[in-house]
Amino acid sequence: MVKIAKSFLSQVTAEGLNGPFVTIMLNTHVGHQNVEKDQIKFKNFAKEAKRRFEKKYPEHDWAPFQSKIDGILADQSFWRSSTTSAAVILTAEEVLIHRLSIRVDDQYYVGETPYLLAIIKNAQFNDPFYVLALNRDSMKLYQVENKVVSEVELPEEAPTTMEKALGEEITGGGDFNYSAQGGANTGGEGVAYHGFNAKDEELEIDHVNYYQAVDAFFRNDFSNDENLPLYLFALPENQTLFKKNAKTSFFQATPNIATSPAPLSLKDIQACVNKLVEDLTQQQISTYDKLLDRKFIDQLVDIVPAAKEGRIAQLFIATSNLVDGFGEDPDTEYDRRQVLNTLAKDVVDNGGEVAILEQKDAPGEKSLTAILRY
Repeated sequence: MVKIAKSFLSQVTAEGLNGPFVTIMLNTHVGHQNVEKDQIKFKNFAKEAKRRFEKKYPEHDWAPFQSKIDGILADQSFWRSSTTSAAVILTAEEVLIHRLSIRVDDQYYVGETPYLLAIIKNAQFNDPFYVLALNRDSMKLYQVENKVVSEVELPEEAPTTMEKALGEEITGGGDFNYSAQGGANTGGEGVAYHGFNAKDEELEIDHVNYYQAVDAFFRNDFSNDENLPLYLFALPENQTLFKKNAKTSFFQATPNIATSPAPLSLKDIQACVNKLVEDLTQQQISTYDKLLDRKFIDQLVDIVPAAKEGRIAQLFIATSNLVDGFGEDPDTEYDRRQVLNTLAKDVVDNGGEVAILEQKDAPGEKSLTAILRY
């Protein structure tokens, strides 16, 4: 999971944060009319949450929750955010807001624990990383966080161009053509030597030297305390040469983006990175079926106590368990989601990992699977 999501999950599952909790999941939009619709939906969810809260917790006062809801409704900075969705978690004392990059099922929840499933789903396959956009004689660096691309401002000494990196060491190169014509005393036709071109060889030396300088910068001078992976965005021939010279420990040769970044706008680069994220996701998903070689359980009645006991290393929940809009029987679906949510919280609290996947991507295409520690 991405670091900020792990931190958030730790915060909302901490023993010091006391319920009851009210969670509102909401897709958010930009544009005045859509924002008004979002605010109306938020207000309606708050009304429904109040009814459920007062019925479930008659000994608790709703007023602190309503005060925080009113504050959010009046906070224009909250509604101006351009993220895809948001999770709002309320207690009588706290307001926790987590911005999401995925679409959610607009809903509210009232219970002893905050609703975590969408936050977990947003965090998976969402670890930050770097992308090196590499041309023959220049480079730029981008960071991807929450699946959004931004350019990294590099220090002045960074080898962003070949000229800066090599300076006077650029060989440049020139044409060298030698021609000799036989004279009368040769006894034969004139012999010509053409086509020896030193320039191509010298340019290739510059190319290699430049990529070695780029690699040396990331290996020796670039600060990467979190050890985020570095993926390559370059033409195939440039990738081949860079890989031959790369010694940077956090550089990952695959997957990559095999096209030239030179003519692309940030929007185009974002589209290419989206495909890279898909490749990384599929790479991770492809390892899941192998987990079934370990001891696992796949029945809810067995998984619930195992989660409480801290016996689960990884829990997989298929989205087929979650009916959009709570389906035809809202109360039953609501309660089922709360069971799955509590299950996920118990696994997270005990240091396990939770993934929420399409059923086709889940281990063995099972709807619910827990890989056991013991």
